[in-house]
Amino acid sequence: MLLGTLYALLAGLIWGLVFIGPLLLPEYPAALQSVGRYLAFGLIALPLAWLDRGALRQLTRADWIEALKLSAIGNLLYYLCLASAIQRAGGPLPTMIIGTLPVVIAISANLRDSKRDGRLPWRRLAPSLLLIALGIACVNQVELEALRADTDADLGRYAVGALLALGGVACWTWYPLRNADWLRAHPGRNPRTWATAQGVAILPLAMLGYIALWLYMSASGASFAMPFGPRPAFFIGLMATIGLFASWVGTLCWNQASQRLPTALAGQLIVFETLAALSYTFILRGQMPKPLTLVGVGLLIAGVIWALRVKPVHAPVVSVGDAA
Repeated sequence: MLLGTLYALLAGLIWGLVFIGPLLLPEYPAALQSVGRYLAFGLIALPLAWLDRGALRQLTRADWIEALKLSAIGNLLYYLCLASAIQRAGGPLPTMIIGTLPVVIAISANLRDSKRDGRLPWRRLAPSLLLIALGIACVNQVELEALRADTDADLGRYAVGALLALGGVACWTWYPLRNADWLRAHPGRNPRTWATAQGVAILPLAMLGYIALWLYMSASGASFAMPFGPRPAFFIGLMATIGLFASWVGTLCWNQASQRLPTALAGQLIVFETLAALSYTFILRGQMPKPLTLVGVGLLIAGVIWALRVKPVHAPVVSVGDAA
């Protein structure tokens, strides 16, 4: 449990970096940032795949199809939604919408996986979910007040950003549940191999997406300087950094956590990503969070600590004789 929690914490600290990428490249289309990130991830995965080629050969065709699905929805589509949301609504609002993931995943997993992982009693789980939800509401309230005070704010643009963030929630509710299914069904497989497989699987898709975007922008007469935009060195460096750490190392850490923790509990630990993303966003803004924001962060942390105390309850095994 402790080791799984530490892996989830490290994954959250790393994944928080992806929330500031769109803020550092505001003039770059979100689609380009998405395919660029996963093109970098796929290229980084190639030498790693060569080193791990023996284990990768053991993966079946069905395994590779699953890796492609996970990468396409949990990586490419998720980051497209997230980057688009951040560019339209700023950092904190999409971060807090994505921050509902611990609640959404915990409820989904408890409904779906109780037979496999044991049931986390709703009565004991409810306080942690309530604390997390209240924390998210506090931080969100601060951002909404700032939005109302800004006379130049485009409410329609913010609303679209919020909807796109909800799309990201849907993608990343599906991803950890399916990813945990595969990992728990293959306990003998190395999580590192599975992280590398997802990188290799996404490479052709990201490459096709990059080429398609380039052709579309050329045909539409867009003034954006393809293939690497107005700041090529910074764009390539940022995509490579996010591709290595947020995609491969982060996925590896999350896979390690997923093999050690019940899915409902692991889902709540995604709150570490929210806390890291908020911290990075305020550092980038160069300002201290408001008191209500700090209260919200405290509630999030309290919710996680409470959740760690909840142990799954397994249903009693009924033998054939007892059943008779």
